[in-house]
Amino acid sequence: MSSRGAEHGRGSGGGGGAAVTGKLRVFLGAAPGVGKTYAMLREGRRLRGEGLDVVVGLVETYGRRGTDEQLGDLPVLPRRPVSYRGVELTELDVDALLARRPALALVDELAHTDVPGGRNEKRWQDVRELLDAGIDVATTLNIQHLESLNDVVEQITGVAQRETIPDEVVRAADRIELVDLSPQALRTRMAQGEIYAPDRIDVALDHYFRAGNLGALRELALLWLADRVEEELADYRARHGIRAPWETKERIMVALNGAPQGEHLIRRGARTATRVHGDLIGVHVRLDDATAQREPPGLAEQRALLRELHGTFVEVSGGDVARTLVDFARTESATQILLGPTSRSRLRELVSGSVINRVIRLAGPIDVRVLPPPEPGLLTVPPAPRRRRPALVPVRRRRLAWLLGPVGAVALAWALSPLRDSLGLSGVLLCLLLLVAGTARLGGLLPAAGSTAAGALAADFFFTTPWHSLMVERGVDVAALLLFLAVAGVISHLIDGLTRRSQQAGRARAEAAVLARLAGETVESGARVLPDLVAELRQVFQLDGVAVLVRTGALWLPVATAGPEVPLRPDEASFSVDLGDDALLVLRGTPLTEEDARLLGPYVTQLKLARERERLVAQASAAEVLAQTDALHTALLEAVGQDLRAPLAAVRRETERLPEPAVERIDAEVARMERLVANLLDLSRLRAGVMPVVLRPTAVAEVVRAAAEGLAGVRIDLGSGLPQVLADPGLLERALADVLASGGTAAGAVVVDAGVVAGRVDVRVTAHGGEAVAGEPAGLAVVRGFVEAMNGELAVEEAPGGGTAYVISLARAVA
Repeated sequence: MSSRGAEHGRGSGGGGGAAVTGKLRVFLGAAPGVGKTYAMLREGRRLRGEGLDVVVGLVETYGRRGTDEQLGDLPVLPRRPVSYRGVELTELDVDALLARRPALALVDELAHTDVPGGRNEKRWQDVRELLDAGIDVATTLNIQHLESLNDVVEQITGVAQRETIPDEVVRAADRIELVDLSPQALRTRMAQGEIYAPDRIDVALDHYFRAGNLGALRELALLWLADRVEEELADYRARHGIRAPWETKERIMVALNGAPQGEHLIRRGARTATRVHGDLIGVHVRLDDATAQREPPGLAEQRALLRELHGTFVEVSGGDVARTLVDFARTESATQILLGPTSRSRLRELVSGSVINRVIRLAGPIDVRVLPPPEPGLLTVPPAPRRRRPALVPVRRRRLAWLLGPVGAVALAWALSPLRDSLGLSGVLLCLLLLVAGTARLGGLLPAAGSTAAGALAADFFFTTPWHSLMVERGVDVAALLLFLAVAGVISHLIDGLTRRSQQAGRARAEAAVLARLAGETVESGARVLPDLVAELRQVFQLDGVAVLVRTGALWLPVATAGPEVPLRPDEASFSVDLGDDALLVLRGTPLTEEDARLLGPYVTQLKLARERERLVAQASAAEVLAQTDALHTALLEAVGQDLRAPLAAVRRETERLPEPAVERIDAEVARMERLVANLLDLSRLRAGVMPVVLRPTAVAEVVRAAAEGLAGVRIDLGSGLPQVLADPGLLERALADVLASGGTAAGAVVVDAGVVAGRVDVRVTAHGGEAVAGEPAGLAVVRGFVEAMNGELAVEEAPGGGTAYVISLARAVA
C-alpha cells in the first residue's frame, strides 16, 4: 500500500538552480519482525542495480540472517561514535551523508531517540536535514510509534511507547508502504527464533506478541494508512472541482431531528453500514433563525446511540434543511441518505413544502431512502369471545350504547310523532329498527335489547290509539309491534354473531403474529433474556403481574418480574406453570381461558430456554475466569522459569573452583533443578495447548529402557506379553525419567515392572530401602500433569517390605 508513489530518478551530486527537496519513503509495519528493514534493503539493492547511488546510512539487522543477507554488497556508511556517561555508542553520521550526497540514503528506525548532546534530539530530525539537502531517504517505522496512536497502543498491549514521532512527519512522506504479515505468521517467525533470542521468545509470545494484540495493531496500521489515502483523495477531488460522490466506500448519512423514529433510522443505518463495511454519520440541521432554541429532547439519546454503534454525530446550521442536508452529504461523499417519515401536517406541507421531496430532487446521484415508522415493539392478544354469550364489547362503548340506545329510541319516536298521520306505525318502526341495529353494533346484544324494548313502548305511546298511552286498541298494531320485536331481536343477534366472528378472526391474527414473532426471534437470536420474556408475556395477556419464582429451601425468590401487582408466592397467583428445576411461572390477573393456555405454551418453552441460557452463560463466565487465572499462572511460571536459568548457569560456573566431590553433588542438583524448570515450562505449554499431546499405541518396554538409560541401580522386570498402552511416547519417557530420578535417591535399588490391572496397564517404579514417603515428593506434581495429559493416573504408595512405589496407570491400546 502506498501513496504518491514518487520514483527515485535523481543521480548523486548537485546542480545549479533552485534547491530540490528530497523525497521520503516510509516502510510502515504493525509490529517488530514483519520485515520492514528487509523490504527497505531489498528495494535499495533493486534501485542500486538500476544504477542509482544508494548508501546505507544506518541499519539495525539485530543478527537476523535474512536481513543480513539483504544487506549484501550495499555500501555502508560508518556510524558516528558518541560517548555518553562513559559508554561508547554510535549514531547516524549526518555530516558524512551530507558530504557524500547519495541519491538515496537508507536510514532505519525513524522514531529512534538520539544520544543526548548531539545535533538533534530525534532521528526524524536528522532525516529532515537530509531531505532539505535534496537527498532522498528510505526509512522504517512501526505503527505504535505514531504520536496519535500512542495511548491506543498502550491500552491494547499494556506497554507504554517512550519513542514517538509526530503524525505530520509521516503524513508528509511522498510514499508510504505497508509491510504486512498475518499475526499467525508473525508468531510462527517468533517461535522459530527469527526475531528475538531464544530466552525472550516465550515471554514475548505470551505478552506483546499475543494473537489479539497483533491483530489489533495490524488493524490500526491499515486504518491509519486508509485515512491518509482518503485525505489525498479528498484533496485531489477539491483541486479538480469534483463534487459528485465517488463510491470508493459506503457512507450512510442519517438525518436526525430528535423525533422518536430517529433511533430506528440509526439502527437501520448501522446494520447497512456493517453489512457493506461502511461509515455511519448522523446529521442534525439547526436552523439559522433558531440558534437560541434548545435542542430537541430526543437528540441526546440519539447521539449516545450513534457513539454506541460506532457512528459519528455532526450538527450543521442552515436556513434550508433539505439543501443543507444534501450539501453536507456531497461534502462527506455520502452514498446514501436515510430519512424518516415526516411529522409535518398536510397544511404545513402545502404552505412550506415537503423536506423529503426537496431532498429527493436535490440529491442527484446520492441514494435517498425514506423508511416507514417502526412497528410497535410488543403485541397484545385480545381476549377470546366467550361461548354462548354476547360478544365482548369495551366498557365505554357498552355504557355509551346503554345511554344512547333507549334514550335515542324514545327521542326518535317523540321527534317523529308530528308525522304520525303520514308516517304511520310501520314507518316509525322501520326507523327504530335502524336505531336498534346501530345500538347493537356499538354496544352489543344487551343494549340493543334495551333499545328494542324502549322503541316498542315509545311507538305504542306516540303512534297507536289511544294516543299517549300504553294501551293498543287495534289488533293490527299489536301484530306490527310484535313483528318489530322479533325482527329487532334477529337483527341484534346477527350483528352480535358478526361481531363475535370478527373478534375471533382478530384473536387468530394476533395469536399468529405473536407466534411468528416468537419463532422468528428464536431462530435469529436463540434463547431470549428472561426479564424481556416476562415483560412481553404480561403485555400479551394483559395481566396485572408476572414473575418467575425459584425455590430456595422453604422460600420462593423472584428472578424476573413484570407488572405493578407481582405475585411473590404461588398462592398469590391466579395461574401457575412449572418450569422445572424448582422454578415456577406465576400469573396474576384475569383468569386464562383455554385459548390463552394454548398460547402460553410457546412462552413457557422460551422461558425454559432462557433459564438454560442463563445457566450456560454463568458456566461460561466461570470457565473464562478459570482460563484467565490459568493463563496468569502460566505466564508467571514461564517468567520464573526464564529468570531461574541465569542463576543456575552462574552456579554451574562457580562450582568449577570447588573440590571435585562437591562439584559432582552441586552439578547433580543443578541438573535436577534445570530439568524441573524445563518440565514446569512444558507443563504450562501443555495446559495452554501450545504443545500438543499425540496419543498412539506405545510399547512400554521401549519407553522404560529409554528412560532408564544412563541411570545406575535400575532393574527392569517387565516380563513378556505386555500389551501396548495409549500414550505419547516422548511425554511418557519424560514422566518415567523423572520418577526414576525421584526413586534413585533411595538407599536401595529401583525396580520397574508392569502388568494389566482392571483392564489398564500399570507401570510400577519401586524404590526399595528407606522409609515410605509421607506425602508427594517435590517435583512429582509436574509428572502427574504429564500423566494426566495422557488420560492416565499417578499414585504414590508404600511398597511391600519398605520403600515407595510410584504407579502410572494408562489405558490399553485397542488392537
